[in-house]
Amino acid sequence: MAVSVRAVAAGLTMWVREKLRPQTGWTPLAFGLDWQRPPRHMNSTSFFYSHSSQWRYEKLEIKEILSPLAKAEDYPGSLIDFNVRAERMGWLPSAPQLDTNPLRLAKKAEAAGMSTADYAVQQLKSGELRFAAEDPDAAENFPRNMFIWRSNLLGSSGKGHEYMLKYLLGTRHGIQGKDLGDFGGQKPEEVVWHDEAPEGKLDLLVTLDFRMSTTCLYSDIVLPTATWYEKDDLNTSDMHPFIHPLTAATDPAWESRSDWDIYKGIAKAFSKVCVGHLGEETDLVTLPMQHDSPGELAQPAVMDWKKGECAPIPGKTMPSLIEVKRNYPETYERFTSVGPLLESIGNGGKGIAWNTDAEVELLGKLNHRKLDGPHKGRPLIESAIDAAEMILTLAPETNGAVAVKAWDALSKITGRDHTHLARPKHEEKIRFRDIVAQPRKIISSPTWSGLEDEHVSYNAGYTNVHELIPGAP
Repeated sequence: MAVSVRAVAAGLTMWVREKLRPQTGWTPLAFGLDWQRPPRHMNSTSFFYSHSSQWRYEKLEIKEILSPLAKAEDYPGSLIDFNVRAERMGWLPSAPQLDTNPLRLAKKAEAAGMSTADYAVQQLKSGELRFAAEDPDAAENFPRNMFIWRSNLLGSSGKGHEYMLKYLLGTRHGIQGKDLGDFGGQKPEEVVWHDEAPEGKLDLLVTLDFRMSTTCLYSDIVLPTATWYEKDDLNTSDMHPFIHPLTAATDPAWESRSDWDIYKGIAKAFSKVCVGHLGEETDLVTLPMQHDSPGELAQPAVMDWKKGECAPIPGKTMPSLIEVKRNYPETYERFTSVGPLLESIGNGGKGIAWNTDAEVELLGKLNHRKLDGPHKGRPLIESAIDAAEMILTLAPETNGAVAVKAWDALSKITGRDHTHLARPKHEEKIRFRDIVAQPRKIISSPTWSGLEDEHVSYNAGYTNVHELIPGAP
């Protein structure tokens, strides 16, 4: 599944994805963590609530859902206000992040002789720069372009179909209710209110799907992709312990292509047309506090820097502000090769990390290496099977040696040896052609709280109880 979304790594656009299992094998591929970190992510609930203007119709007041023991005066504002505060204080991601292009922000910081992060803090503190969430109806904060992969967002997947039609697409819709301006309800405190809400925020809607779904019917462009029986892919879920293949029984029909080939083609075309417009650029990513990290403990009390209750300190009282170098003309070269960060930083997730030098070396042998170009010598990811092999090689669930390293990394945190959970399968390495021959049962991983074992039924919290691992990883 994840082999289809590596274009996220290029920062081309925002992808709307179906739920993918959060394994440490597919995340470097899907989000380009082998080339650039951190990625720019967004939670879809906040994104669509804000940009489809559903907040303008919000009748539910905070006092209606507060605990009887809470003081209502401590929780002023509407639901959208709390989302804005959470983004501003580093508890939620933002998209768009700020009310200016982060690439231009980096250039202004350079002209001022400051780092991009320091310059952004200065501008935020003075009010010259704001979080985009504080004014989602301003033209500079529109999402503009949206690429949808395999999700029927405007049909069954999205909540608020009519609002998306009116405010994102600007088409006919079925909204009959009045917004807060007409209704006379409580307007937000943190968000700018526009009496006339803009309609049709999107300039471009592109959907990749083999079904003519509702979303496809409303899209500007539909990319015809291959069905399950016309492409090579992986399939698994967190509800059963097996990993399955999808294999091409026949070629894609007519002009359709596999997900991997479509996005690879976009990356190749983009790499050519961006020259002269985008080169190697400095981007600024606002990164919220990460799960299972010291950042989660950085705010013992809720204080808002914008209200003067504390200083704006990246990574403590607000999101981390991290510079990321992006080489746009090299998008295709990076899309089709394994990046060096897996060797210099390694892989991991849920607060643990481990070395992956041996796995990158193995990928070079499995997939071969680039023979020329700016990244000559890097392991190739030319085909969907190459991408699948990258996932299988890096994931502790499908590589016993990685599983042992992952449990060992957790052992250093807990002070207890957990490697015995994977050591019997240390030599096991599941390849794509192995699962084509027969679906294989995955290996126990600290990414999950259940145990993959022939003698224990999979159930949540097993390792927490029996291995004395605090919390739920």
